[in-house]
Amino acid sequence: MEIHVLASGSTGNATYIRMGDTRLLVDAGISARRIKLGLAEVGVAPENLDGIFITHEHRDHVAGLVTLLKKYRLPLYTRPATWESMYCRDQLPAECFRPLELSLEIGSVIAEAFSISHDAADPVGFSFCRRDMKCCVATDMGFITESVKKALAHSDVLVLESNHDVDMLNNGEYPWYLKKRILSNRGHLANTDTGWMLARLPKKQRTEVFLAHLSKENNRPELARATVQNILNEHDCRQAASITLHLTHPDRRAGWIRES
Repeated sequence: MEIHVLASGSTGNATYIRMGDTRLLVDAGISARRIKLGLAEVGVAPENLDGIFITHEHRDHVAGLVTLLKKYRLPLYTRPATWESMYCRDQLPAECFRPLELSLEIGSVIAEAFSISHDAADPVGFSFCRRDMKCCVATDMGFITESVKKALAHSDVLVLESNHDVDMLNNGEYPWYLKKRILSNRGHLANTDTGWMLARLPKKQRTEVFLAHLSKENNRPELARATVQNILNEHDCRQAASITLHLTHPDRRAGWIRES
């Protein structure tokens, strides 16, 4: 299994996942050129992707879709309501759209979508499984429901939101309406939310966690990692030892590879 977060944050999101011979892209919120360059760094061409999975229709998750689909005609898997709500919908080739319900097999991978709480048409996270390996992508969540916890449990790799520090957000320069949106149950997860969820989540012996969608204005990478790590340490030293935290960035790749 191979995971590369090509970009993560409010300016754009895209994650490459390889499981066996199946190559997937989750979200395409940066330019097609940046996606192509990011994939080239790990030896992959866009035309060799088996599909693109879209979590929701916000621009920072779909900005590169028009060029990608027009140039490469890749299958696009997403909820029907998400497809219809995309700002660029009229520019997308309709034949690329694959309506996504609960699960499907793509190559050697079973992909499952699970609902998340965010201010979008029908937002989802994704679980990808092959044999005994499992990778989940879950960002843009106002809070973590029991169904999300169930979907994330026993993952080998998690790409998980750790958007903001509550004090930085409350004391920052954002207008109140935007602070209220971020803090709502359809907004984004705070570092502390992420830490406590990880502490209580049923886990495998080892779990790799990418802290994702960090706010440039209301968070700092090392603060996010320290906050989550401190909660894990407080909860149970054995839990903390079983989790490796990785930071993601809006403008450079973060990756992990396990050769089988």
